[in-house]
Amino acid sequence: MNIGISAATGQLGRIVVSKLKAKGTEHNIVALVRNPQKASDLGVETREADYSKPETLEAALPAIDTLLLISSSEVGQRATQHQNVIAAAKKAGVKHIVYTSLLHADTSSLSLAEEHLATEAALKDSGIPYTLLRNGWYTENYTGSIGGALAGGAFIGSAGEGRISGATREDYAEAAVAVLTSSGHEGKVYELAGDEAFTLQDLAAEISRQTGKDIPYKNLPEADYTAALASFGVPEFFAHAIAGWDVSASSGDLFDDSHQLSGLIGQPTTPLSKAVSQAIQ
Repeated sequence: MNIGISAATGQLGRIVVSKLKAKGTEHNIVALVRNPQKASDLGVETREADYSKPETLEAALPAIDTLLLISSSEVGQRATQHQNVIAAAKKAGVKHIVYTSLLHADTSSLSLAEEHLATEAALKDSGIPYTLLRNGWYTENYTGSIGGALAGGAFIGSAGEGRISGATREDYAEAAVAVLTSSGHEGKVYELAGDEAFTLQDLAAEISRQTGKDIPYKNLPEADYTAALASFGVPEFFAHAIAGWDVSASSGDLFDDSHQLSGLIGQPTTPLSKAVSQAIQ
């Protein structure tokens, strides 16, 4: 059986490919990538597959049995790009699509939810058996800002006291591998989130503990956080989006205590303390 991994040179895709190889699966792994030259180090079969170029998808997907459709990074273009992949997969006879969606996409107030819901609807309409991995927030979305927090003397955001059930990319990759290499997942919707929920104040306290520096959390109004991000060089559209996601977090949209992720991977998710330690190293 051929397992296709889309966006295989992305941050999540690379981990999935690595874990599939380490698992020693008898299935053939195919990296589906926009630029095959960037995939030369993956050590698996590689095919060009650009979400925005249907002709590459139609050439890449034949003989793929199971496809991991990792959501595009191009917010605003995702629905169309994903539809391109699904249409090509149907034409190619792909038997199962595993899609990385968004935690509680059907009820979330995050601006990201709309395109994920459109993709989920397209999958249902396609007639192809599918599995939805509704991934929660990557802990790295926040730990990636630790350097800036240390430089600025504070961790800033707009999440208030919202509890965030974050998990690492490695945790979510483990879930994808579990679904790709075992049976009985067709038609399932998994709400995936970390075992340990934290507030940004908790995160700031953990950074302070591990670095020995006093790094408080400063909660800002959405407009002020947007302006701060823009001042750091974040494009205005993206700065506004990030601040909006924090506001959604403040109302609980990134919280989940179902423990479906740890149940699926058969082990606890990465604790915040370890994620912070990895980011600081």
